[in-house]
Amino acid sequence: MSFTGATMSSDGEPLFEAFLNQHDDTAWRAVVRKLLPTIHEIDRTATTIWFYFYPLALRRALQRAEDPQALAKRLLLQGKHDLKDQIDSSHRFLYGHRYWPQVKAAVSEYAATSAPASLDLATQIREVAANVARKSKANESLLVGITAVAFMTLQQVGASAFKAASGATHPLPNNSPEQILRERVRDERQGLFGFLKPDKEFTVTFDENDGQAKFKLINTQQLTTAAANDKRDYTARDPRCMAGEGPIPIECRSASCGTCWVGVLGGAEKLSDVSELEHRRMKEFGYIDSEASKPLIRPWNGVFGKYLKGYKSLLEELPSETES
Repeated sequence: MSFTGATMSSDGEPLFEAFLNQHDDTAWRAVVRKLLPTIHEIDRTATTIWFYFYPLALRRALQRAEDPQALAKRLLLQGKHDLKDQIDSSHRFLYGHRYWPQVKAAVSEYAATSAPASLDLATQIREVAANVARKSKANESLLVGITAVAFMTLQQVGASAFKAASGATHPLPNNSPEQILRERVRDERQGLFGFLKPDKEFTVTFDENDGQAKFKLINTQQLTTAAANDKRDYTARDPRCMAGEGPIPIECRSASCGTCWVGVLGGAEKLSDVSELEHRRMKEFGYIDSEASKPLIRPWNGVFGKYLKGYKSLLEELPSETES
């Protein structure tokens, strides 16, 4: 593919979008791995989690479906799963969200170019991040992750919808990356004789941008069970939450249905190891294939994983263009 001297591909698709659409989830994960060393520690895990939360395969499955709403219902998709409905907000848990207005404007401008300097996606992302960093007088490493997110968002929603979004950000505290990182690894004191306590108590933070977004968890307790002990009303925050049932909207409390997902920004080393069964289920779901004992993603949507496997099998059975 050549960008020189044109802005549209042979089939009428904008060249930049045509270039992006050559990348599937596997290609994107290779790009993210390539970028990780250049992403600030504060957003290294968050960027990886974001790309798992918004898989391109899901977007393409819904686009190709005769009835997207029926497919979403079949896949048990609830809440905000479509990027087009949250262009400016899906990445709020990244520190780089603070720079979203500048990044969004820069990526929109970049998408209109007819001749990018490189056809390597990772290089393009770093180029845009570096330009925003210079103009904003910000640390470039804080821009790389959010810029990668912007590129993928544009690919999924299209350049027109991406540009039309307001670019507004959510209010965020003025904590530095170093302050947040220290808080993530902070060990809670259990008292002078804490080592004698069989039921140690820990604090779980489910929104780093809200000082009140915390609940207590007793050692070995299920995360969802502990969250349910938080009796504050979270229905305004998420209508799927039931009053008095905690901040996590869930179908079950035993990690058995595979219809929800959790990303761990910090403190994963304090979690229990995933069991052999959970490892198998993660691979069955087709969401994250990891041999890590404490992966940064816990089981996601098992229904979609099974659907995706069936869809791939169907494509493999279809005759290729050269055979037809």
